[in-house]
Amino acid sequence: MRYTFLYIFAQFFRTLFLNYLNMNKLSLVFALVFSFTIFSCTDTNGNQENNNITVQDEKTEGQNKSDDKKVKPEYLTYETFIKKVWDFESNPEEWNYKGEEPCVIDFYADWCKPCKMVAPIMDEMAEKYDGKVKIYKINTDKEKKLASVFRIRSIPAVLFIPKDGQPMMQTGALPRESYVEIIDKELLKIGK
Repeated sequence: MRYTFLYIFAQFFRTLFLNYLNMNKLSLVFALVFSFTIFSCTDTNGNQENNNITVQDEKTEGQNKSDDKKVKPEYLTYETFIKKVWDFESNPEEWNYKGEEPCVIDFYADWCKPCKMVAPIMDEMAEKYDGKVKIYKINTDKEKKLASVFRIRSIPAVLFIPKDGQPMMQTGALPRESYVEIIDKELLKIGK
């Protein structure tokens, strides 16, 4: 009887000890998953404003002059969007594009890695289609109202706006060839 009691007592403490170890392992796994989720989906700066600190590489004068000639996408604010693209405040029900040539609008955020993959493609498109298609960029962190007007839930989101007709939205990072194909076929009507 005495041995039975000791056996039960030992089994009880063994079970408690194993459960304690399993709970520690389980809580460690949950802590790792939680911290990975939090830190992988957010920017370390959060919604803080940029301090406008820029670092410039040392270049020769010839390099600086050639960089000045490059066509870059234009960054839109709420006010410039209303002036150049669509005044949704005065006529929210009807799409009325104000531009003289078709345009592409890249909705992005500085912390978004797929957006950083699309950025050089948009720079290239601005040069390639200079005078034919305007390339604009809208920072969704700074222009939240514009992002809400277009119901941007996932970035990058690219809005293709023909001169006449309705705009088309494409979400996610696409390869360069896909952007070229959409611009050529849908905006410039080449090969249709």
